Amino acid sequence: MTRIINSLSEISANYDTLFVDLWGCVHNGITAFDEAVAALRAYRAGGGLVVLVTNSPKPRAGVAEQLPQFDVPSDCYDTIASSGDSARAAMFTGAVGSKVFFMGEWHRDEGFFEPMSVIDAPVDITRAPVAEAEGIVCCGPFDPMADPETWRADLLMAKQKGLKLLCANPDIIVDRGETREWCAGAVARMYTEMGGESLYFGKPHPPIYDLARRRMQAEGRSTPEGRILAIGDGIATDIKGALGEDIDSLFITGGLAREETQTRTQPDPDALDRYIQSEQITPTFAIGFLR
Repeated sequence: MTRIINSLSEISANYDTLFVDLWGCVHNGITAFDEAVAALRAYRAGGGLVVLVTNSPKPRAGVAEQLPQFDVPSDCYDTIASSGDSARAAMFTGAVGSKVFFMGEWHRDEGFFEPMSVIDAPVDITRAPVAEAEGIVCCGPFDPMADPETWRADLLMAKQKGLKLLCANPDIIVDRGETREWCAGAVARMYTEMGGESLYFGKPHPPIYDLARRRMQAEGRSTPEGRILAIGDGIATDIKGALGEDIDSLFITGGLAREETQTRTQPDPDALDRYIQSEQITPTFAIGFLR
């Protein structure tokens, strides 16, 4: 049974480390949520560690550089684990070959191809048209607002060639303010439904949690599993991932599921229960917005 809480402080003493989603929890793609920032600052002031665990395809440094644009201050978190870093490590070890067809917005995603010093003898990656490629690297659709059918021709050719698709962001959708956009996970889902093979590295899949633990340990912490709380607004990513890792979760209902859970300031208990039943994924706790 999911317990609805009024603030993070009600349960924070039970946890030494937070794995916190970014988009939909700490900011909305335009600006930070002030109450979320205050809650994370208070948690850190009490000795807790905050790891931002994000499905962004950006490297950790790119995420950190972007956060001030959303007015997210550096004193509300300790470190960052991104889906981009997990996926980049796989790319540079040859998971989808050396000649890759890139899907995304290059001006935004070119940092994905920056070399990783932690990889020994990295594969030399070059971009190629889909007809010449050995694999696909997907950081997102070319146009996140376009009809998904516009992806089909390239994906069909890739599937016929037997290419693997490396998905740098398993999110299906994201809300930028009040505007909903498609993410790389939607492309990978279509490719899988067409019979292609998609490789995932962000939430809810294990690689990003392994990275989050390594980043946590790099901060000098060795937190028992029962003392980690995952926070996020994606029931199929943040909450499903936490369940897979056997760690507790706090579901932010005012994000992607605000309509389904009838969230204004807090979720409607009956609507939340119906949503949880329909998704068959049960968070430990729920709250309208992180505060």
